[in-house]
Amino acid sequence: MALTLSDVDKLARLSRLSLSESEQNNMLGELNHIFSMVEKMQSVNTENVEPMAHPHELALRMRADVVTELDQHSALQSTAPMVDKDLYLVPKVIE
Repeated sequence: MALTLSDVDKLARLSRLSLSESEQNNMLGELNHIFSMVEKMQSVNTENVEPMAHPHELALRMRADVVTELDQHSALQSTAPMVDKDLYLVPKVIE
């Protein structure tokens, strides 16, 4: 599928881009190159190839699940105007 200058002009208008004539010609060449690469990729037989989540088989590095912060629960709630059963209470704003 080859694009024409009118296609590039339409895409530029839809994208709200103002392209000069030389930019349109450059864009035409680049877009046609991209479409030719896509056509080549579509011609590859992938019938027996399983989909992959990632192109490399990577193992995720896991860190130890260790508590690193001190419990500041009571210190943080001590400044709240109203607390009940460890929950912050706020005034009702919708009736």
